[in-house]
Amino acid sequence: MTASPLPVEPFDLVIFGGTGDLAVRKLLPALYHRFVDGQIPASSRIIGIAREGLDDDGYRASLRKALQEGGGNAAKIEAFLGQVGYRSLDARKDDGWDAFAALIGEQPEHIRVFYLSTSPELFVDICNRLGSYGLNKGRARVVLEKPIGRDLASANQINDAVGHVFEESQTFRIDHYLGKETVQNLLALRFGNVLFEPLWNAEHIDHVQITVAETLGVGQRSAYYDRAGALRDMVQNHILQLLCMVAMEPPSSLQPDAVRDEKLKVLRSLKPIDESNAAQLTVRGQYRAGAAEGQSVPGYLDELASGKSNTETFVALKAEIANWRWAGVPFYLRTGKRLPERVSEIAVVFKAVPHSIFDPAAGVLAQNRLVLRLQPDEDIKLWLTIKHPGPGGLRLRHVPLDMSFAEAFGVQQPDAYERLLLDVVRGNPTLFMRRDEVEAAWQWADPILAAWADSGETPRPYTSGTWGPSAAVALIERDGRTWNEESE
Repeated sequence: MTASPLPVEPFDLVIFGGTGDLAVRKLLPALYHRFVDGQIPASSRIIGIAREGLDDDGYRASLRKALQEGGGNAAKIEAFLGQVGYRSLDARKDDGWDAFAALIGEQPEHIRVFYLSTSPELFVDICNRLGSYGLNKGRARVVLEKPIGRDLASANQINDAVGHVFEESQTFRIDHYLGKETVQNLLALRFGNVLFEPLWNAEHIDHVQITVAETLGVGQRSAYYDRAGALRDMVQNHILQLLCMVAMEPPSSLQPDAVRDEKLKVLRSLKPIDESNAAQLTVRGQYRAGAAEGQSVPGYLDELASGKSNTETFVALKAEIANWRWAGVPFYLRTGKRLPERVSEIAVVFKAVPHSIFDPAAGVLAQNRLVLRLQPDEDIKLWLTIKHPGPGGLRLRHVPLDMSFAEAFGVQQPDAYERLLLDVVRGNPTLFMRRDEVEAAWQWADPILAAWADSGETPRPYTSGTWGPSAAVALIERDGRTWNEESE
């Protein structure tokens, strides 16, 4: 039996950067799916904001095409677009802001959500404009997309400036990975079952791997990406948040600050990686020409106008958490572009049995693994050793107990943004980053970036379509371990 969706109060959701890739490809389709499920009240409004000189009809036409390509129902798409509008605004110019403020003021009782799907350089200008027109009052909320800054100092500048306009309770720093069903199920697995939590510690867990791999290159994001790199783009936010969800202590409840307090403790317990040990604990890579998804693809430098860059497109790290639960357990983290497959997963690898009673001819006793896959398909696999059926002696096999969400529940899992957008409307910040979390993540990442810059070394080249530089394999294999690549 499917649970009824929670009710939602009427709202106005304004998307700055409303013609951008994130808005058109993710945010508007997510809102459309919530509309189809009856969670967008009839008086609610969705307003796209950008500098392009479009009107409502022109904006709706561009969205109509995107929603149709996504398999939406024609009649429902038209009904949804009836609640969508558009305004042309420039965050740094006065033109149009009076009319926009008047438009928002037409429904003062509505919850107001301002989603900043723009370059971080515009966050402060947009918030200052919203504040000067009084649009930050009452039940107003602002959503900040990552990255928040490029280091601790710039993150603090952004947070300080936004904080002058919006209270911390009004500020939602989004990381869409935390809205994925598999991440939510990690909480359910750990804290809703007596089976796992007693084993969730250094006594029973050998190591943890977190992989976020992409087959795509930087494409049209090259200008942004070359200023950021893989560590800023993925590790400092997405991957560290996943690490926190794996490693945090049981919160006293699922109240927002109870969960976020425990995540913060993990971030503050990470052992430093700096110039003294970065060469041993980190690997940087940059893709060269090769093949991806059966097609020849150019190298990273070929995609840049300058043709030269020391920006990393691949990172592998060995991190450790200095507390009682995790002392001595390595967390191997890797992410990169132009890798062989698109996959995001967490692999919790348990220790080997202390003594085997089986004849070596029966097969190798593999370590148990709990693998939580976030994309492309969300599922959970628990790899166990069992006897291969049939006569002919005892033969051991390593096979998964497999739980696919789509197969188990018979429904398509909602996109992470569907959950997160309505959490903002409801004022539930549990799955959003608090300011002190952002600061703690940068405090750990900044010394790594500084060590790389001071070393003067260029990223190690790797061929597109491979799993990164050979040094990334050596990083884990020198500890007698291997990267998880069991997908069958």
